[in-house]
Parts: sequence; structure tokens; C-alpha cells
Amino acid sequence: MEINVEIALFALFSGITISIGGFLSYLFENHVKESPFKKEIIHTSIAFGGGIILSAVALVLVPKGMETLELLPLSIAFALGAVSFYFIDRYIHQKGGKMGMLLAMLMDFIPESIALGALFMADQKQAMLLAIFIGLQNLPEAFNSFRELVISGYKVKTTHIIFAFLSLSGVVGALAGHFLLQNSPQITALIMVYASGGIIYLLFQDIAPESTMKKIYLPPLGATAGFLVGMIGEKVI
Repeated sequence: MEINVEIALFALFSGITISIGGFLSYLFENHVKESPFKKEIIHTSIAFGGGIILSAVALVLVPKGMETLELLPLSIAFALGAVSFYFIDRYIHQKGGKMGMLLAMLMDFIPESIALGALFMADQKQAMLLAIFIGLQNLPEAFNSFRELVISGYKVKTTHIIFAFLSLSGVVGALAGHFLLQNSPQITALIMVYASGGIIYLLFQDIAPESTMKKIYLPPLGATAGFLVGMIGEKVI
């Protein structure tokens, strides 16, 4: 099998879980009756997704960036990511939108897909494991993002279509990383650190506040479990 086809297939696997997570969210929202327990599950899943996103920053994106970049470009890229998504998030909220988890998922998924493509030639085994890790990350993140978009006013059919396109975006990112950036580790690192700044902003602005419930203590365990999944994935890789 040609290397380009292999990259596309692994990237497709890592992205298809976005559509699967959206579909599971739709089933959950429409077939599970409203109850305090349902709300607790929703908040726990938000926290779990936040934990996974945090693990991606702490264990993958920032460490890879710090290995490659000097202090000044590292600091500038991270700060630009945070400031950029401050303005983006502010604009979305002014328009009545609510998509913090979706933005964080994309800030995580796209840089990792690019890294997947860039890594494939150097270490195919590590790239395969990274694809599996990305796919596992996307599932809970997409589950919560789908719900956010529907609450924001998007139609269910439109949201499914959006998620289908997002599932394919990983293939584009991986192929771009393979063809354009496999010999440009600094550009790849800048993208990762920029994304990290945006993710940290979104995590504390949108995702963490959404996960909390008064007198309910399960969601923080969800965040811890999500970070643990990331630790396991990084250890395996």
C-alpha cells in the first residue's frame, strides 16, 4: 500500500470518531429521558473531554513545541493563540453562539493531524499509535461539541454535515503535514504551540465552567479520567 494512502486511512480513522461522537450525542439527547442523572452525565462528559484536551496540551502539543522552539518564538506563538481565541470566543458569545468545546477540539485535532502526517515517514509505528490516540480523544469531544452546536441553534442535520466535513479535515491536515511540513519541524512546532495557547484559554473560559454542578462531585473525576486517558496514550506512543 502506498504511504500516501496509509496516511489518509489512519487520518480518516482518527477523524471519523468526530462523526461517531456526534451521532452518539444525538442518540443520547433524544432517547435518554431528562433527569438529574442525565445532567450529571452531560457535565461529567464535558469534564472528561476537557481532561483529554488538557492532556493533549500538556503531554503532546507543548512538549513537542518546547523540544524545537527557542523561548521567544515559543512565548509569542502561545500568547498569540490565547489572544486570538479571546477575540474569536468573544465574538461568538456576542452573536449568541456557544461552541467552546468545538473550537478546542479543532485546535487540538488539526495540529495533531498535521503532526501525524509529518511523523509518518520518520516513525510509522509511532504515527499509527498517534492516530489511535487522536481518534479516542475526538469521541468525547465531539459528543459534547454536537450538543453545544444544537443548543446554539444549529439544526441537527446541519450539525451532522458539519461533523462529516470535520471528520475529513484530519485527512487534509495529515497530507499537508506529510507533503509540506515533514522537513519543517519549526513550523509544525509553532502551529502546535499556537493551538495550545488557544486551547488553554477556551478550557478555562468555556469548558471548565460548563462542567461544574453545585453539590455534585462526579464531573471533576471525569476531568481526571480524561487526563489519565491522555497519559496512557502518551505512554503507549
